[in-house]
Amino acid sequence: MHCPFCRHPDSRVIDSRTSDDGFAIRRRRQCPECGRRFSTTETASLTVIKRNGVVESFSRDKVMAGVRKACQGRPVTDTDLALLAQRVEESIRSTGVSQIEANDIGLAILPPLRELDDVAYLRFASVYQGFACLDDFRAAIDQMHEDGIRAQYATESADGESNLEGETR
Repeated sequence: MHCPFCRHPDSRVIDSRTSDDGFAIRRRRQCPECGRRFSTTETASLTVIKRNGVVESFSRDKVMAGVRKACQGRPVTDTDLALLAQRVEESIRSTGVSQIEANDIGLAILPPLRELDDVAYLRFASVYQGFACLDDFRAAIDQMHEDGIRAQYATESADGESNLEGETR
């Protein structure tokens, strides 16, 4: 690390701390040449390869902006969007990749968005899964309905009860 004051090519770490969100390390450094102190922030880089080939840093704000459009008119708060963006980033970072395609980020948004709001999920999915006609929407809605029935049945089975004809297991 070059000293920002005298450009000496070395520095000594005096203190290291993890940032509040846990994704960065703040280091306090001292230059052995001029003796001045400065801070650095280290993060694991995550870059996005856009459709046009341009590479840029991952941004939670961009995730939120993209999802915000799908959530217009829905009961979704900025806090909900921030938590969704955090979950998406965490799921991408957990894969261990340092570069990801923009379309893959869109696909990574779908599961947490579906948990947040069904209508926003369908709006967003229509873009990232390339819905071409009404039948694609119908198929997605049918799948959501089927998944909901499966989840309800799994919950009822775990509780030992079923709503099917009033039977108790």
